[in-house]
Amino acid sequence: MEDTIDTIDFLEEDNQEIEGKYLTFWLESQLFGVPISDVVQIIGMQEITPVPDSPAYAKGVINLRGNIIPLIDIRLRFGKPSLEYGERTCIIVTKLEENYIGFLVDSVNEVSVIEDENISAPPVVVSGHSANAYLTGVGKLHDKVVLLVDPKKILNNEEMQQVTQALDHL
Repeated sequence: MEDTIDTIDFLEEDNQEIEGKYLTFWLESQLFGVPISDVVQIIGMQEITPVPDSPAYAKGVINLRGNIIPLIDIRLRFGKPSLEYGERTCIIVTKLEENYIGFLVDSVNEVSVIEDENISAPPVVVSGHSANAYLTGVGKLHDKVVLLVDPKKILNNEEMQQVTQALDHL
């Protein structure tokens, strides 16, 4: 059965064609980017089924073509205030190891090429640890700053287990 929602599918991309490409998205007035190689597809909002006893940032699950996909609200995960989902809210579906995870974002911007020479190391704090464990760099794109994110680091191992174990109880 075909979905009636708009989808952009990235599974067929050639590896050489996606190197240096990032899917950029907005949270409030901040622009973030994830490597296009980590993106499976982008879908519009759909009905979310809440999962009891989940962390606040784990909004529930969706059924996408027979796959149950947990959803992480990136706003909440990054410590930003909650925002009502609207027509521009999107779900970025990624595959982390064997699990599909959907990330709720305010809106998707575009796929952009950010050359290595336009990427700086993420900010560090006095202890030498990255200020945000999920940041891989800070990119310059025209006149904008793009915070580059590794989707595999948005949830640590324990958090990933919490989210995926909730699926076992469905």
